[in-house]
Amino acid sequence: MNKFHVDAVPHLLCGGFSKEETENALIDLNFIGVENVLALRGDALKPEGKFVPESNGHHFASELVEQIIQMNKGRYLHEETEIGFQTDFCVGVAGYPEKHFEAPSLKFDLKYLKEKVEKGAEYIVTQMFFDNQKYFEFVKKVREAGINVPIIPGIKPITTLGQITMLPRTFFLDLPDSLMDELEKCKTNSDVKEVGIQWAIHQCKELIEAKVPSLHFYTMSKADTTYKIAKEVF
Repeated sequence: MNKFHVDAVPHLLCGGFSKEETENALIDLNFIGVENVLALRGDALKPEGKFVPESNGHHFASELVEQIIQMNKGRYLHEETEIGFQTDFCVGVAGYPEKHFEAPSLKFDLKYLKEKVEKGAEYIVTQMFFDNQKYFEFVKKVREAGINVPIIPGIKPITTLGQITMLPRTFFLDLPDSLMDELEKCKTNSDVKEVGIQWAIHQCKELIEAKVPSLHFYTMSKADTTYKIAKEVF
């Protein structure tokens, strides 16, 4: 953030953190000049099978959003904390074009998304998707639900043969038939990577033409493919 003058957006999780630890982290982030955070529930630990909050932690992302907004109003957990000092965080939350896998329906999922926005979230970042129509339909339903904050599409280029089965299984999403037609021709990870880059470029150009607020890339800590996509798109 300080070296490259690019906004940093730390991801804050409910899972693994108490409310006190979250408050301390937010105080530290405010001190070093971070102004944007993404509030997430986090995934369940594999041995547990379902999400279990930390002792005195948040059960839902909406509760985490509420805590952050309370700090923006100068309200802290304990009286001994300096009352009246207001943080100024812009809070984002996650949205799921193909619904969260724990939600029984998209309508049910949107109910909780709206709750997060009503509690103070200012923008939504979507889970990855590979069919832009899924995003456009999601935006339409979100607007119909009365949610009017910006919705940032999440893009993830496929880069390995293993991801062809892993991504749909892990993130409960579909790969379009036309993408699968190309991926089935691939024999190596290099082949897959090239198809993934070209598909993501197509996605990005169509989304930009539709005037999305911005793009979010899931890099998985590997920036080379995102660099190639961005170079073609911007």
